Amino acid sequence: MEIVESILDIPVQDPPEEEFSSADLIWTKFGTAEHHDDVALIPYARVDEFIIGECSNVECPTRFHIERGRKRSMGSLKEYKSDEYLEYRLYWCSFGPENYGEGGGVLPSRRYRLNTRNRAARPQSMRGCTCHFVVKRLYARPALALIIFNERRHINKSGFVCHGPLDKDAIGPGAKKIPYISNEIQQQTMSMIYLGIPEENVLEKHIEYVQRYGGSDATVSTLASQYVRKLGMIIKRSTHELDLDDQASIRMWVERNKKSIFFYQDTSETDPFILGIQTEWQLQQMVRFGHRSLIAADSTFGIKRLKYPLCTLLVFDSRQHALPVAWVITRSVAKPDVAKWMKALLDRARSVDPGWKINGFVIDDAAMEIDPIRDAFCCPILFSIWRVRGSWLRNVVKKCSNIEVQREIFKRLGEIVYSIWGGLDTSVALEELILDFVDQSAFMEYFKSTWVPKIEMWLSTIKTFPLASQEASGAIEAYHVKLKTKLFDDSHLGALQRVDWLVHKLTTELHSAYWLDRYADESDSFQHVKEEYIASTSWHRALQIPDSAVTLDDKGHLFAKVASQKDSSRTHLVWNPGSDFAFCDCAWSMQGNFCKHVIKVNMICENAKGCRPSMSFWSFREILIDLCKRPMDDSIGLDESVAWTHQMLDQIKQLVELNSSNDIGIVVNNMPLKWISKKGRTFVGIPASLPALPSDSKTITKNVQKSRKRKRLSRLR
Repeated sequence: MEIVESILDIPVQDPPEEEFSSADLIWTKFGTAEHHDDVALIPYARVDEFIIGECSNVECPTRFHIERGRKRSMGSLKEYKSDEYLEYRLYWCSFGPENYGEGGGVLPSRRYRLNTRNRAARPQSMRGCTCHFVVKRLYARPALALIIFNERRHINKSGFVCHGPLDKDAIGPGAKKIPYISNEIQQQTMSMIYLGIPEENVLEKHIEYVQRYGGSDATVSTLASQYVRKLGMIIKRSTHELDLDDQASIRMWVERNKKSIFFYQDTSETDPFILGIQTEWQLQQMVRFGHRSLIAADSTFGIKRLKYPLCTLLVFDSRQHALPVAWVITRSVAKPDVAKWMKALLDRARSVDPGWKINGFVIDDAAMEIDPIRDAFCCPILFSIWRVRGSWLRNVVKKCSNIEVQREIFKRLGEIVYSIWGGLDTSVALEELILDFVDQSAFMEYFKSTWVPKIEMWLSTIKTFPLASQEASGAIEAYHVKLKTKLFDDSHLGALQRVDWLVHKLTTELHSAYWLDRYADESDSFQHVKEEYIASTSWHRALQIPDSAVTLDDKGHLFAKVASQKDSSRTHLVWNPGSDFAFCDCAWSMQGNFCKHVIKVNMICENAKGCRPSMSFWSFREILIDLCKRPMDDSIGLDESVAWTHQMLDQIKQLVELNSSNDIGIVVNNMPLKWISKKGRTFVGIPASLPALPSDSKTITKNVQKSRKRKRLSRLR
């Protein structure tokens, strides 16, 4: 905004409303480049109407008192500037300024009243609000008043809203009459509002759940209705910009949301910016679904469009859908920095469950540092090809116009990947690909500039690590697509370079969407949300296609036909069936995604003769064969191979038995698990205040119990 140096250049405003506020005025920067304020000129006769309008702020209703005032008489100045005052009054919000709320904690309410002038009626109303403005009746133009706003927002020095409906810490005598709102009910209501569900439906569901605790009372329903409207107003008016400066805004958000942060490192000359976010609900899901299971990383989201790339850690829930349990915003991929936040995340999980451990970590980027994962989680590492497959398919479709050429190029790319287990020379296969499709200049330029320099690293990673299944890859991809849809909406393109906007979107809309998905599935409510959640991955959509809808080509299995379930007259062609690089002509596949038709055809091909096995199975088989190739004279190496093989075989047998059994009780009874005695479990699980006594000292135990009972009774008296 341009800075105005002369008060004569500021227009006089006279809003038509009977009462008006700062929101109804156009503010001008007045002063110099070093020091300037937001000012507005209004008729002096309308100052009272302006103050009444400011007091009636919906978000922060308040009163303003005169903190300071000075007067001059006309003719007292022989020389004066255009902004000299005839009357000067400093108005301050009555919820301040005694306690400024430094540190972002809950402000205490005093039980006594200070003998101070012009304060609010109750001493507990002094909340440290810094909102204040100056009204100058101009000496040169007494009919006009210059309003100078020093702080328009009702916040404390820490930058947090400190009173009114938007203040999360606001309390009052009416709290005794408000119905019980559990965290679950509050999160459910917030999630529905964030997802854009109409207020009538939100209110109906909210009252239904509140009445379970407070009964069907008219007062309860009225208060619940007010609660929903207030919450909706807070969410509607909330903003990601706590400060105009993005870095300062993030610091303020971190200060206020310490419970949702597992690691934070501000930018400095030696350290890069790192922000690790994990809400309490995400921590619960991580401990629940991650223990003795897999964690996956969607590691490089927004690397070209966001200010800092986003890494998401995912677990697989009860339906094997990818569930985000932590977000890390940083540009650094250096080992020391990755090790910092990974260790902090692991320590947080083990603070809830000291025995928490994962069975494997799935990565999707060949450039990702492996050592911090091994050092922190001490588990095997798997690799998912969804990212490289999607990138190749998306660019083949985009840069090649002929669909037959698209099929052939994608098939040849898949053969290059499969060749790493066949002993073929990858460089020769790449040269042949480039020569055979030299006429496809757009794709070849992209491939040579983007992938040829690093393809050896990617192929080496694919060969070295076990590969994740199509189900896991499809689940990670489904999360990535949902994240992309939420963040890269056209209405948000101007905010992509702000970290506070990204944090706000993650912790509100995306978090609410996944919370409601899980809640709908586990409580069997919100049937529409539940159905969409179940069908959100291509794997689950593929399970809905009957085997009879798939027809394989009799001549060499070159293609397969899948009949559409919505339109019986339509079929989809899947070329190169049985391969992870199968090509389907449906719209979802053409966008570079794993589609349900490819997954369904590959399920059929698993049991068909002459079809190539999946890459994950091929990778697993090659690892087992490699273990068997250890030389006999290498006794330690042979011992390690035998130990690893037996460990894997035992786990596979248990999984097969669990999946094929109809009675979980039979599986449990067959497990080599023996419970210790009840007495022993008590001493192990709950540390006693006294050392454990031998079983034969019954008399001593009884005396100790009696003495404890007497102590408790004496305290009660």
